[in-house]
Amino acid sequence: MSADVVEAPSFPQRRTCPYQPPGIYRDIAERGPINQVTLWNGRRVWLFTGYAESREILSDPRLSSDRSYDEYPTMAPHLGAEEARKLVLVGEDPPTHDIHRRLLNPEFGLKHARALRPRIQADIDALIDAMLEKGPPADLVADYAMPIPGLAMSALLGIPFADHAFFQDATRGVMQASTPEETNAAGKALFGYLDGLVSAQERDPGEELLGRLARRVLEGELGHDELVQLAMVLLIAGLETTSSMIPLGVVALFDHPEQLAALREGRVPVRVAVEELLRITAVTDFGGVRWVTDDIEIAGRHIKAGDGIVVSSTMANRDPSVHADPYTFDLSRGSRQHLTFGFGIHQCLGQSLARTQLEVAYETLVRRLPGLRLAVDSDELTMRQSGTMQGLVSLPVTW
Repeated sequence: MSADVVEAPSFPQRRTCPYQPPGIYRDIAERGPINQVTLWNGRRVWLFTGYAESREILSDPRLSSDRSYDEYPTMAPHLGAEEARKLVLVGEDPPTHDIHRRLLNPEFGLKHARALRPRIQADIDALIDAMLEKGPPADLVADYAMPIPGLAMSALLGIPFADHAFFQDATRGVMQASTPEETNAAGKALFGYLDGLVSAQERDPGEELLGRLARRVLEGELGHDELVQLAMVLLIAGLETTSSMIPLGVVALFDHPEQLAALREGRVPVRVAVEELLRITAVTDFGGVRWVTDDIEIAGRHIKAGDGIVVSSTMANRDPSVHADPYTFDLSRGSRQHLTFGFGIHQCLGQSLARTQLEVAYETLVRRLPGLRLAVDSDELTMRQSGTMQGLVSLPVTW
């Protein structure tokens, strides 16, 4: 092995365990909280694995999320596509980011998430009903995890769930494509679909989020294309993460039957359990990608303007200075000291809604299907081939 490979290993890498990071990440973190890694295109960037250092850097105003600059680190070939680079909100810096964030913050607070909870519960119960009626086995990805965020985002935004097959395929195409061409095709298709929905809302605004924001367009506060782009980002972020997270958490529970029993029997409240599931099974191994606009000194490292920054949420969540036995899966831990939702100005807008969906999804699953178990050997489970968004192709279960 060359010295260069040792100094800056490739990143990201695929997991061999659905919910634990590759072993080499642990080797990197043991060298210190900030190290260099090599991306797919040969570029070296700074990887942050320490919890405190990650929070500090994500709060630094000398970082940029603007993907239109060459300095922005692209984490995979398809993420360099135009449709991935021009995403608003997640790819914006202040003051534009602040304007869009202030517009959306009230719509994604805890109050709105709680108001949607009965609807989420009813939708999830209907999915379980359908599984029971059909009988085992079932695919917990296709039959359960994927529809849940689609139903929630449809209710929130005012998007017809009847179109869910299309918009779920399109969002998956943007985030998990193999080539930039596939990403661009999926992004353009999704933009066209949402453009039509937004135009309809501008003609006759409804009461859901798209309708409320369409009124802002009519009043001149927001541009039509801006709203289409915002809807696109919300849909992509709202679907891919939650639908990937649910099956990963279930596999972690299957692998730890004593933890599953504690959740099923109510010895660990579901809201507590969800925090450990979020910490241990993060669906991406990087919780922040930025580039540096001015030199930064941090933790003994000199990071130069133009350098790329990648925060590994997976490893920051396993910082031994924050969590005792950080690789141990313990539902009763219940700590919110994790970076699964990021940190700083780009911290996940929809985290209250995500937590609500996860709480209802796990609680309903273990309550209504108490005998739930794998229908295949665990070594038959297949991870998706994308190294950027972790997830299972399918999860065959029986009960």
